[in-house]
Amino acid sequence: MKYPIGIQSFEKIIENDYVYVDKTDLIYSMVKGGTIYFLSRPRRFGKSLLVSTLKNYFLGRKELFKGLAIDVLEKDWLTYPVFHIDFNGSDFQEKGTLEKVIEEYISTWEVAYGILPNPDRDRGMRFIQVLKEAHVRAGRRAVVLIDEYDKPLLRSMHNPELQDKFREMLTAFYTVLKSADPWLRFVFITGVTKFAQMGIFSTLNQLIDISFDPQYNALCGMTRPEIEANFVPELERLAERNGLTKEDCMAYLTRM
Repeated sequence: MKYPIGIQSFEKIIENDYVYVDKTDLIYSMVKGGTIYFLSRPRRFGKSLLVSTLKNYFLGRKELFKGLAIDVLEKDWLTYPVFHIDFNGSDFQEKGTLEKVIEEYISTWEVAYGILPNPDRDRGMRFIQVLKEAHVRAGRRAVVLIDEYDKPLLRSMHNPELQDKFREMLTAFYTVLKSADPWLRFVFITGVTKFAQMGIFSTLNQLIDISFDPQYNALCGMTRPEIEANFVPELERLAERNGLTKEDCMAYLTRM
């Protein structure tokens, strides 16, 4: 079996026949149960893969989900305009970095939807205009996926002045999600820290925090049954290479 070590792209995992632990029944339940969610998990816990899976689902890429739980559950497979914001790729330790990242996203979307970019205009209002135009063109409301929403703040903790600037900017940007509600089908936000701690989502009173919701506690990471179903042979081989027994391996799983 091929294990997707370090791979965060759902389509790459599926198209290259890597092992994928099926979480799509939980994804289907979440999508049908609400419209705007927040999930906090530690780094390297599968958040980016989850966002990638949601992106492909809302793009209607049914062929990628063949044989998974959602293949049976979903009947319509509609295509939505998807806006994916990923803060993983920048360092955010210098002034101006966050502005450049947000500006690049918005200006790229404006070009894609035939809107004349205007860097002097408020970025939040420009984003709302993009969402409106996407709704008009697609005939369906837009999907917004934000990965590692808090990275700019976490990376600037050593610089209180910079962090305050980032906090102010992100608060204004995320507030748009409330104003844009008429044009939004689904919003999913991930991060390491609980959103209340950062104080930038105060206006999003419709935000559902599922970080500690028992219904979704297996949405990221691996449960013991999932490990036993997919990874025990590999764990046993690892144990053998390190002079351990099969019983040692299973005892370790018991202590997890």
